[in-house]
Amino acid sequence: MAVETFLTEGAASAIIVFAVILGSAFAAFQWYLVAQVRVRDRDTSANNNRNHNQDPLLGPHVEESAEVTALAADIQDAISEGANSFLFTEYKYISVFMVAFGGLVFLLLAAPGGFSSAETTYGGDENSKFPDSLWQGSPKASALTNGIFAMIAFMCGAVASLISGYLGMKIATYANARTALEAQHGIQPAFVVAFRSGAVMGFLLSSLGLAVLFAIIMVYRSFYGNDWRSMFEVIAGYGLGGSSIALFGRVGGGIYTKAADVGADLVGKVEKDIPEDDPRNPAVIADNVGDNVGDIAGMGADLFGSFAESTCAALVLSSVTAFGKDQDAVAMMYPLLLSAGMLFSCFLTTLIATDVTPVKKVEQIEPALKMQLIISCVVMAIVSYLITIAALPVDCVGLKVAHGQAQVVKNWALWVCVACGLFTGLAIGLVTEYYTSNNYRPVQEVANACKTGAATNIIFGLALGYQSNIIPMFGLGGTIFVSYQLADFYGIALAALGMLGTLATALAIDAYGPISDNAGGIAEMAGMGEEVRERTDALDAAGNTTAAIGKGFAIGSACLVSIALFGSYITAADLTEADTTLLNNRVYVGLIVGAMLPYWFSALTMKSVGTAALAMVEEVRHQFQTIEGIMEGTGKPDYKRCVEISTQASLNEMIAPGALVMLAPIITGSLFGTKCLAGLLAGSLVSGVQIAISASNTGGAWDNAKKYLEAGRTAEAQAIGGKGSEAHKAAVIGDTVGDPLKDTSGPSLNILIKLMAVESLVFAPFFKEMTPDGLIFKMFSDGN
Repeated sequence: MAVETFLTEGAASAIIVFAVILGSAFAAFQWYLVAQVRVRDRDTSANNNRNHNQDPLLGPHVEESAEVTALAADIQDAISEGANSFLFTEYKYISVFMVAFGGLVFLLLAAPGGFSSAETTYGGDENSKFPDSLWQGSPKASALTNGIFAMIAFMCGAVASLISGYLGMKIATYANARTALEAQHGIQPAFVVAFRSGAVMGFLLSSLGLAVLFAIIMVYRSFYGNDWRSMFEVIAGYGLGGSSIALFGRVGGGIYTKAADVGADLVGKVEKDIPEDDPRNPAVIADNVGDNVGDIAGMGADLFGSFAESTCAALVLSSVTAFGKDQDAVAMMYPLLLSAGMLFSCFLTTLIATDVTPVKKVEQIEPALKMQLIISCVVMAIVSYLITIAALPVDCVGLKVAHGQAQVVKNWALWVCVACGLFTGLAIGLVTEYYTSNNYRPVQEVANACKTGAATNIIFGLALGYQSNIIPMFGLGGTIFVSYQLADFYGIALAALGMLGTLATALAIDAYGPISDNAGGIAEMAGMGEEVRERTDALDAAGNTTAAIGKGFAIGSACLVSIALFGSYITAADLTEADTTLLNNRVYVGLIVGAMLPYWFSALTMKSVGTAALAMVEEVRHQFQTIEGIMEGTGKPDYKRCVEISTQASLNEMIAPGALVMLAPIITGSLFGTKCLAGLLAGSLVSGVQIAISASNTGGAWDNAKKYLEAGRTAEAQAIGGKGSEAHKAAVIGDTVGDPLKDTSGPSLNILIKLMAVESLVFAPFFKEMTPDGLIFKMFSDGN
């Protein structure tokens, strides 16, 4: 019997549904406000008569002109068209993968039962981490049923992830020109448009992820009856689908954007000495398209996958306890209630940056964004405590096992797990800001190293990235220890959900960066003037830092999610602690190979960017040499050709990294068994997290070191050298090297560790029944 709690099942469901409606409605309202900024039918004379606040750093507002506005609208259309074209082409390839891999999910999960539709019963296993004695004799869904519904869950997750990426791209391409046009009237209106647009994405994606998962659970309950354990195991396919699409979105989009960025920078800025986003540069449109398909669409799918996987991990782990056996719907819905609380918390704090204390000066941008995270964390801590007290019984039995006996865990201890993840995420964000913002010493030291050339710049940048790992690793380690002590792997899953407890705000802040970057490109190409470009550069510099903070959140949450999924995999595969010890030679083999995989994956993605960039550089050089009048502004570059090169290169080059990640768990589990696969997951997690953090922060630091010199707002920056100086050229080279690190390899690695873990969980029944010792290791079996 389920223990009675303050919340009834109906009340819990109502809270979740209301949160989804609130998040969606708030996103629609923010979209409406952004839409009030006109582009095509803009009244320039009326806008020139607006009341303007003087910006002491960047001067008064800039007079609008109909010609500039029309040109900005045309550029926006070109960027939107390129992004649409790429995503639709990419989604055609991905659709084929979805159908093929969905079929594989069905085959591998239905095969252990011989594709039988007959129900069975659970047996007892005294050695299991979560003893089956709790479920002994209970009905168990057929393998055929599990195969069908896991495939459906996979397809739902994949489609939802595709929609998340596409909606993010549409929002960004809708807002970029509006942000640029508003920058003519000061920092405040431009910031408000960019941040509100990011909020649309944050709330829309968070609401979508929660709504689809809740709907799946409600539908599946009518088919699975009392077997909630099997039901939540197959629902893990939702996380697999979301993360699979995120992988291709991140890798494909990352290759696209960095091929264009590297080509534009190396030829345009270094060789031809023309400004960034200069319309004479043939790769400029492709570069701006890349911001939307890589940094926006890829990032949206990535964090959607994190949400889906962390929630599924918590559901699987709690389903094997009394929560699942007694069908305690409210307690089982606790992870979803936390996500609902996240939407409430972020709703309360989002208006602060745009309405309560809006940004008025350049130096207020980063503090305003940082304050959003801090306030969201504090509010979410309070909301999550109230949810915990209301949704969970005071004494939770079975979430922690010691010496083979189920232990009692107090509900407040589960809130502590959530709070640990929440504030560790905040700490990672603040550390990331310190190492990537040009307001602090680390980036300024990198910029100062440019005085002696690109080599010293790269040396200092690499050192910064390595050093930036220290505090996050201690924070993650402490969170893992406390959470596991309190509630085993379920506690770690709750910590992961806690780290995503500000997801809507984190997405809004992250999306703000690429929107501001695009706005700067449009301002440059439309000829809005140096004053406007300085404002968009100020927004963009803060955006680089916020993007790095978003990546820090994604990587940190990926670490906790992967450990929670690792625990779920061990449970589903019936492995004991003795089975996964380092003293087991099969585990150690998997550990060594798993630690290598992030390096292999990074090599593939870096080389892919290099190959695509090489083709882009050659094309840009060719156009500069053959198109008459291009440097004088009388000849028009062939922008579409560069867009085509980036599109084709990214689609071709994303296959090998994707195949590596998708096939590694299947091959390991089939040929080398469940124990070796456990080692593989642990090894990839340990090395992958640290490579991802150092790569993302190194690239972000190089980018902002370049912008620090370009802005020249301090005496130190002016002494080092501004645009066109040798120090600036060294900074551009560092930024170019860092581009694939921070926007392709680094962000993609967190998907690697999550995806391999959730894939192992979904296929655990197949490995457990068909290849527990592995087809190869079985030939050398010695009883270990």
